[in-house]
Amino acid sequence: MANIKSAKKRISVIEKKTLRNKMIKSRVKTAIKKVDAAIAAGDKEAAAAALLAATSEISKAASKGIYHKNTASRKISRMNLAVNKMA
Repeated sequence: MANIKSAKKRISVIEKKTLRNKMIKSRVKTAIKKVDAAIAAGDKEAAAAALLAATSEISKAASKGIYHKNTASRKISRMNLAVNKMA
């Protein structure tokens, strides 16, 4: 355990940031699962709507530094491809 005041503060701050990052990653994963479920069900409209929401969540996560921009771009690209293949 840390003895120095600044080290104790860093531990506290890191815990808060870790929790925030986990929440955002979880939100992204849920959005991606909704897109996958709509694709599996064969519902083009629901998939398109879910894709829009998921794209927004992924972009927000990338802008906050939770995902690298290339990782976010790859995830969005793969979902777009999957939804477009439905047509």
